[in-house]
Amino acid sequence: MLDLLKGIGEGIGMDASIRTSKKYEEFKLVSTTDFFYPSIKDPYIQGRIGACNVLSDMYAMGIYTIDSVLMILSVSIEMEAKAADIVTRNLIRGFNDCCKEAGCQVSGGQTVKNPWPIIGDVAQSICKDIDIIYPINAVTGDVIILTKPLGTQVAVNMYQWLKQYELLTNDEEKKQHKYHSLIDIISKKDCYYAFDVAVASMARLSNIAAQLMHKYDAHAATDITGFGLIGHAENLASNQIHNVNFTIHTLPLIKHTLDVDTKRGGGFRLKKGYSKETSGGLFISLPANQARLYINELKQLEPNYPAYIIGNVQKGSGQVTIIDQPTIIEI
Repeated sequence: MLDLLKGIGEGIGMDASIRTSKKYEEFKLVSTTDFFYPSIKDPYIQGRIGACNVLSDMYAMGIYTIDSVLMILSVSIEMEAKAADIVTRNLIRGFNDCCKEAGCQVSGGQTVKNPWPIIGDVAQSICKDIDIIYPINAVTGDVIILTKPLGTQVAVNMYQWLKQYELLTNDEEKKQHKYHSLIDIISKKDCYYAFDVAVASMARLSNIAAQLMHKYDAHAATDITGFGLIGHAENLASNQIHNVNFTIHTLPLIKHTLDVDTKRGGGFRLKKGYSKETSGGLFISLPANQARLYINELKQLEPNYPAYIIGNVQKGSGQVTIIDQPTIIEI
């Protein structure tokens, strides 16, 4: 995807499209879009997550001032009218509140009917080259930072399994259920804890992390979402101007998610970096002498949400590897 960026400074982009204005050549139009089916039951929080995830594409390019947000919304035709009205109103409220927190307002959009409720948006910003951190300039010696923990997919599934398990009344059905195999390694309290951490992470904006990318001379970045840590990191590494590899030595994981994935046979491939994330953190390559300064200031501004040094940039050919025994940080 980034081939169009090399040499000309614009194109499809890693996380957002960048185009030069046809009328005003000094300005760029940066835009992105995405939408979601529900992953959690709370429609207000789901609205926030939908906004956070799309805005994250802009933040990954260093764009933290958003000029326009257009909402994409579908109203469920499978729900009874009263329930659909409550869900839709709260999706919109959560979405709008998140956009206001980000310093932008929803100025329009499109609403349709669909069996499932859907929330998403189109985000756009008009800016100049100096406002954009093009995701192509990682160099040997850089340090890699991740601004959110991994494991949201596992945590959400853990919670869903628990809620399904609690509804079962037949002992044999309980024994066959996915959650039954986890009882010996994770309590109900642990499951709720992991889910709460995941929701807080998914519903958190990355605008401050994006602003600090400029201050501390970030060379490249992407956000970790549906293709997992490895998928997004490989896309970033393979499209750098310089010939580099990314080596991951540390994995910050939501507590209990690795134990659950291991117990279930490793199907999520969390430790291998393939587990999907929603509204995940920024994966940032920046100078080694700036990494700790970046992390310290982000911690001052967002005390409850630390960032982590997870790897290094080395000379190579666009490969990404996780070392055999990475350091695991449980969050």
